[in-house]
Parts: sequence; structure tokens; C-alpha cells
Amino acid sequence: MTDIATAPSKEKSYLVPTIIIGILFFVFGFVTWVNATLIPYLQKACELTPDQAVLVTFASYIAYAVMAFPSSWVLGKTGFKKGMVLGLLIMAVGALVFIPAAYSRTFGMFLTGLFIIGIGLALLQTAVNPYITILGPIESAAKRISVMGVCNKAAGAIAPLVMGAVLLNGMEKYDNVGSLPIDQKNLLLDELASKIVSPYIIIAVCFVILAVAIRFSALPDIKNEEETNPSHATADRSSIFSYPYLWLGFIALFLYVGAEVIAGDIIQLYGKEGLGMPVDTIKHFTSYTMIGMLTGYILGILLIPKVVSQNTALKFSAVLGIILSLGVIFMPGKYSILCLALLGFANAPIWPALWPLSIDGLGKYLKTGSALLIVGIAGGAIIPKTWAAISTSTGMQQAFWILVPSYAFILFFAVKGNKIGKTV
Repeated sequence: MTDIATAPSKEKSYLVPTIIIGILFFVFGFVTWVNATLIPYLQKACELTPDQAVLVTFASYIAYAVMAFPSSWVLGKTGFKKGMVLGLLIMAVGALVFIPAAYSRTFGMFLTGLFIIGIGLALLQTAVNPYITILGPIESAAKRISVMGVCNKAAGAIAPLVMGAVLLNGMEKYDNVGSLPIDQKNLLLDELASKIVSPYIIIAVCFVILAVAIRFSALPDIKNEEETNPSHATADRSSIFSYPYLWLGFIALFLYVGAEVIAGDIIQLYGKEGLGMPVDTIKHFTSYTMIGMLTGYILGILLIPKVVSQNTALKFSAVLGIILSLGVIFMPGKYSILCLALLGFANAPIWPALWPLSIDGLGKYLKTGSALLIVGIAGGAIIPKTWAAISTSTGMQQAFWILVPSYAFILFFAVKGNKIGKTV
């Protein structure tokens, strides 16, 4: 009788935190995937080469490598809830940096704003990913993270449409600015750069409102992570170096995020520069990738863990990722970019499965292990930049070979790596 009586209460206690974290994942998605629109926009407004434009993703994602372990220390001092508030306020500061960046049309200042937003995101991600993972049984963690993924990728699908409509509409007006007299060219480019001011003021205000809402919400704080997931915890393990599966999960996540950013952010650059497609066409490509991810997340919610385990879903995703990557490399034109967009579907189960498989049983090392995985998000900076460097000598399409070994390692982690060093 006790179990029956307490089960509804426990589910109810999970509901409010889950909704709040879902809102935060929506914020992550909007801010992260707007980069796909910023790349062609800033390329034109700041007169950048494709290799320079990819620095947009680099500045955003390298912040995770810089801030992840300090985030663990900050969360140790503040707890999860106050850490989330602080992360949102830092992101608001980063969004406001876009104002002087736009008026001076200084690419370096735009990158600074993106880096500051990335710092705030790193703090938020270090808090919310383990939070949603341990907010219930580890066996269904992938399902909960899939719900978060729906929130994240719904925002990811919306962001390019909204920001594309604001920033990229009428871009043909600026196509031939290089041939104009310098004064007229600067006038037009200043006009283009000013388009970004109002959206980022609105974004900054939304961050502040959300921070205040979370500060006064009923979101429970979690400080004693040793009690959250003891199933494989081993008391005599002296550090996170004693958990090989965590480190293999870190590598897999590093490679995965790089592949995800290529499919979501680089797809517009590939369509424009690699295949010669018009801006009005390519501005929707990221939304197609996000729709693929949304479909995958919804299937994950329906199937995991009742029909398939999170480990099986990870194996399927890795194999499909390899197949689609080969399609990107060898298929012509629109079929190549279709395969790149479909990587969104292949990618969907990977993040939800990698997290619980990597942090299961860390006990008192949960925050540190989570911080290590957050460092792995820097793959979104390194892998696309490596792709861009390779593309200068091989061409953009052949540079996508970088995806094949990435998915192959994820498959290894799914088959064997997640069991190495894990007690049963």
C-alpha cells in the first residue's frame, strides 16, 4: 500500500522540476542553433571568409572547455538552482555585447558576446544535465533526456526560421556591396549589422526574466549527489580517473557534438559555398535537421526503455550515422545535403544515451564527471573548425570524412566502452 500511495506523489514532485528544466532546454536550443543563421549573416555583415565564419561555432563551443570545471566548483558553492540563475544572467550579459558589436561591425566583439553566452550555457548545462538524469531511475534517464531533447530541438527548429526571417531576408540587396564605393558599401553593411540589435535585446531580457522566475520557483536543490545514483558506486575509488567508461563517454560526446554541429550549423555554409545554393533556400536547412532530431527524440520517448534499451538506441544511431555520412560524401548535390540533414534523426538518441551511460554510478564524483562531459561539448568548436581546415584542400564534400570515425567511436562506446570499469 505504501508504494501505491507514494508513487503519484513522487511523479508529481518530478513534474514541476521537469517543466522548468524543459524551459531551460528550450533556451539552450534557441541560443545554440541560432548560430546556423549567424554564420551566413556575419559572413556578409563582417565580410568574412568561410573559414572565418566557422569561428562563430568555435567561440560558442570552446567556452564549454574553458568553463566546465570552474562550473563544477561554482555549483559546489551555489547548488544547482542558484547556479542556473547565475548562468542565465551571464548569458544576458553576452547577448547585450551584441549591441556595441553591431554598431561597430566588429567580428571580434561578436565572438566575445558568443563566448560569454557560451560561458553561461556551460554553467547551465553542467547543472541541468545531471539534474534531469538523476531526477528519477537511471534506466529511464534516456527517456527524460529525450523529452528535454524535444524542447531543445523544437527551439532549434524555430530559431533559424525566426532569426532567418529577421536577419537573412532581403540579403540579395547586399550581394554586390564589394563593387560599391567605400562609403556606400559601409552604409549598407552598417544597415545589415543593425538588424541584430533588437533581437538580442529581447533575448537578454528573456534571460533575465527566466533567471528571476527560477530564483523564486519551487525547483528543489540537489547538493548530496552521493545519494542520487549509488547503483555502481564504489567507495574506494579515489578520483574520476578510476572510471574508464566516463572518459570513453567523454570522447564519444566530444565527437558526437562535433558531428551534431556540422549537421545543424555547417549545413547552411555547405549549401551556400559548397553547392552554390541561394541564401533564401539554405536558411531553412537547419530547421530540417532539427525536425529530424525532433522525430528521433519523440521515437525515443515512445520506445525507450520499454521497447529498446538506451544502449541499443545508441548502437542504431551510430550505425545510421556512418551510413548517412557516407551518403553526404558520395551522393550528388541535393542528395548529399539531404543525407546531412537526416543526420539529425541519427543523432537524436545519442546525447540522451551517452549521459546516463557515462555518469551512472559516479556517486560523489557526479558534479566533476558532469563537468568533464560538458568539456566534451567543445567538440562543437574543434570538429567543425577541423572540417573547415580540411575543406580548404579537399573541398567541402570530401571533408565530411571526419564524420565516419566519429560515429565509429560512438559505436564502440555503445558496444563495449560503456562497460569498461563499471561494476555490476
